[in-house]
Amino acid sequence: MGGKLPRVLAEARNAIRAMVPRGASVLVACSGGADSLALAAAAAFLHRKGEIRAGALIVDHGMQEGSNRVAQRAAEQCRTLGLDPVLVLEVQVAGGSEQAARSARYEAFEQGLRQTGSDHVLLGHTLDDQAEQVLLGLGRGSGTLSLAGMPAARGPYLRPLLSLSRTEIEEICRHESLAYWEDPTNTDPRYLRNRVRHELMPVLRAVLGDSVPAALARTAALARADAQYLDGLAETALEDAVLPVAADRPAMALTLGLERLRAMPGPLRSRVLRLAVARLGAPVPDFERLNALDALVCGSVSAGPVQLEGPVYATRVAGARLPAGARAHLRLDATALPHPGS
Repeated sequence: MGGKLPRVLAEARNAIRAMVPRGASVLVACSGGADSLALAAAAAFLHRKGEIRAGALIVDHGMQEGSNRVAQRAAEQCRTLGLDPVLVLEVQVAGGSEQAARSARYEAFEQGLRQTGSDHVLLGHTLDDQAEQVLLGLGRGSGTLSLAGMPAARGPYLRPLLSLSRTEIEEICRHESLAYWEDPTNTDPRYLRNRVRHELMPVLRAVLGDSVPAALARTAALARADAQYLDGLAETALEDAVLPVAADRPAMALTLGLERLRAMPGPLRSRVLRLAVARLGAPVPDFERLNALDALVCGSVSAGPVQLEGPVYATRVAGARLPAGARAHLRLDATALPHPGS
């Protein structure tokens, strides 16, 4: 440590101040990499000043040889910075996939929150991570929310460093004399994110300029604001479209008025349908299934069923089975798919 305070370190400290109420308790999720150690250094400064209470949580996934040594080294640096408490939690990753590792990691975060009574977990994702997330979302073609990238805040999880680049993060580590670990899996081409980082992003920088990660991160911020506003409208519209369920219908069922759905603008209706499906516990439908569901609503020849992921299907129902005063409705049931003709 020492020397003139880098602008980026001041920005990192102020970003935490802007997200964490004074006196709150946080855990820094620290892998030992540059981003999480830079975040730990910024949080530790505020901890020493008495502005917040900051500890650290290191998750050992056990997926690489020597992972315990990496975890202990990260814990030592966090303790040297003055963070307290510093927890090291070992997790079991079923199947060894990236998604399984993420699930195990977040289970450890929840355990850490319970164990310490902390208010938040701070995550070290950067502007570059956000830019890569936008490109991954674009590749999936799954709509505005996918382009919105990672939220700065979701529940107890906060990402204060989304405005700082990876280069700036490494500058913080140099100023604070932090020896960060470079995860060898970050160059493994088997992971799509790595191919985006090491193959696609350099091409975009060469063609569009070095400011492209910042531009993609701005796109994420704008898309998230739009998506949150539209999702708020969709929540209200869904409540307005829900009709009473007959006593003999399954508890896990939604009945939506077709007239109300058809009167909605298409972008709003698609969000309402996604929310309805999610409310029944199924994954958000993909583009093709959502189109089939929308066609069912808007009067396709077939009255269904449209099978969604999980035990959820949709049928268009008419006639005597309708609630009083309704001419047609959409029924989404979280039950087994009926046999044809039933």
